[in-house]
Amino acid sequence: MADPTPVIDDLRAESGELDLLVAELTSEQWELPTPAAGWTLAHQIAHLAWTDRSALLAVTDPGAFQALVDQALAAPGSFVDEGAEEGAALPPADLLATWRAGRTALEEALLDAPPGARFPWYGPPMSAASMATARLMEIWAHGLDIADALGVVRPPTDRLRHVARLGVRTRDFAYRVRGLTPPAEEFRIELLAPTGGIWAYGPEGAAQRVTGPALDFCLLVTQRAHRADLALTATGPDADRWLGIAQAFAGPPGTGRPHQGTARPTRDTGCPAERAGHSSEGGGR
Repeated sequence: MADPTPVIDDLRAESGELDLLVAELTSEQWELPTPAAGWTLAHQIAHLAWTDRSALLAVTDPGAFQALVDQALAAPGSFVDEGAEEGAALPPADLLATWRAGRTALEEALLDAPPGARFPWYGPPMSAASMATARLMEIWAHGLDIADALGVVRPPTDRLRHVARLGVRTRDFAYRVRGLTPPAEEFRIELLAPTGGIWAYGPEGAAQRVTGPALDFCLLVTQRAHRADLALTATGPDADRWLGIAQAFAGPPGTGRPHQGTARPTRDTGCPAERAGHSSEGGGR
């Protein structure tokens, strides 16, 4: 079983980096629109706080978490927005305090979880390491939306290895959530890490392959950029189809971001050599 400590440490670092970005914002900046249509910066942080609370309940009170699942099933098209709206209505100082307290409580609960424990979620049950990975993915993706709204460039870090691995592991889910049959064979994915080196997944001799910068792959699987705006190469028809539907988040298929016609202004591969769709993790908005 995977030791969750390294990914929880990276989750804490990713959260802290985003906290520094928003800690001193003015009231006017909290109301800035972000790339997610209808969501301000306040909505983005409120959503993160709301999802942290959901994850904490999944880890510590499965019965209470099931009540949230029932609410989601009763209003699948609106429950994510409703959670964000509630938190966004708070004064910025209160919203920040809520987010900080909730994420800290979740990190501690994941560290204290019994080895081998699995927790319910809006998708398949998850281990402590998987839950931390999903939270890091969301922090990074929503942090991009916030940075874009502020006109800030956030250089990619090797913490993206967690997002990339999640994107690879959710390949079959992306097919099934669309009612499609996943390919039987494994793919080979080779990604250039921000600090150099290759992150490789799958058998070397696989006929279906995906290559490119790890940042671009993470932007794709979190649906933060359109495939046509990214430097990813698919070899084989199955790999090509996957890049058109990939999503690393639970919940219904996301609609993705529109084609910009040019590379993202803030994109930096770090290489040396919506309305986006909703998700129950929020990762696809």
